[in-house]
Amino acid sequence: MLVGVLALQGDVREHRSAIERLGTESIGVRRTSELDSVDALILPGGESTTIDKLLRAFDLFEPVRDRIAAGMPVLGSCAGMVLLARDIIGGISGQHTLGIIPMTVRRNAFGRQVDSSEVEMRWRPDGTTMHATFIRAPWVESYDTDVEVLAVDEAHGSHVVAVQYRNAIATAFHPEISGDDRVHRRLLDLV
Repeated sequence: MLVGVLALQGDVREHRSAIERLGTESIGVRRTSELDSVDALILPGGESTTIDKLLRAFDLFEPVRDRIAAGMPVLGSCAGMVLLARDIIGGISGQHTLGIIPMTVRRNAFGRQVDSSEVEMRWRPDGTTMHATFIRAPWVESYDTDVEVLAVDEAHGSHVVAVQYRNAIATAFHPEISGDDRVHRRLLDLV
């Protein structure tokens, strides 16, 4: 199994480390040939408008969207959640999303960089507590009924912060920096 991490901008190294801790090989994805070689893809946190522009500049937007739509498992964290959403609130003019998950997210919902926080929340799939780090994070404003809610941040007003829809997982938080591998393991289980 080979997991790609979109390596245009964002926390690529941290996601690769998390995947490799689980005994799975990873590569950075910057070209369609690299995308074609992977069994799953991670869209990392970073700046969603910048990643969107770079996806289009590197002619990766359609190939990434098409591979995910065809069933390739994907995990989007923070900016990756914004990219996977059907609709965004607070995006800039001309900002695109991949439109994979039928949900609306609010970009930078938690505020500016100085408003970043760490919370303990319940991970619904197993009912245990999970430590989560939010950095200028989005949250889910609304979602279709077939989207599974994986986590809700009770500390900031009961906002949905992790979902799964078919082969796509999205988190508002950064699972790659917590040392908790449950989100990455869930991605690997989809392969």
